[in-house]
Amino acid sequence: MIIGILGLQGDVAEHITYLCLQGIVARVIKKPHELEGIEGLIIPGGESTTISKLLVSSGLLQPIKALIDEGLPVWGTCAGVILLSQEGLLESAPVKATRNAYGAQIHSFIGHGKIAGKITPMVFIRAPKIEWLSPDVEVLSTLDGNIVAARHKNILLTAFHPELTKDCTILDIFLEMIAAQKSKSKSSQIQNTRLQANAL
Repeated sequence: MIIGILGLQGDVAEHITYLCLQGIVARVIKKPHELEGIEGLIIPGGESTTISKLLVSSGLLQPIKALIDEGLPVWGTCAGVILLSQEGLLESAPVKATRNAYGAQIHSFIGHGKIAGKITPMVFIRAPKIEWLSPDVEVLSTLDGNIVAARHKNILLTAFHPELTKDCTILDIFLEMIAAQKSKSKSSQIQNTRLQANAL
């Protein structure tokens, strides 16, 4: 399994370490051709305005949008939530998110919330808040009444930074999404092969 990490700006190295500790091959994505063959994509935390500008200048914006539309599992953490939100550059998830909703860097904190029945450590650094979401968005976790993790089809959103902990609860959810997409793609290929055989 190869998971791409958008490597334009932000905590790219932390995500690489996080994946490698689990035996997952990470590929840093800086150019469009590097997207080929990945089975999932992580958009890391960082500065959303800077990442937005670099997405355009690198030529990655449209290829990434196309892959998400085609069903590629994508996981946005912190700034990634902003970019994937309805008002972000990628406009992929039907949610609205507010930047730096918890305050500046000095207001960073570690909370503990429940995900998939497990108490999970959550590191918040200049984190966004998911203020609104479409009814078909699944809320995975809340903390102090705020939505901090959500999923919409092939898109996973976390306002916090799992890669700064040793907890793999959210990573496991992302891996399940990748496995489901692979199974779906395989079924489609088999169906297409049968249709082509019948046509002959």
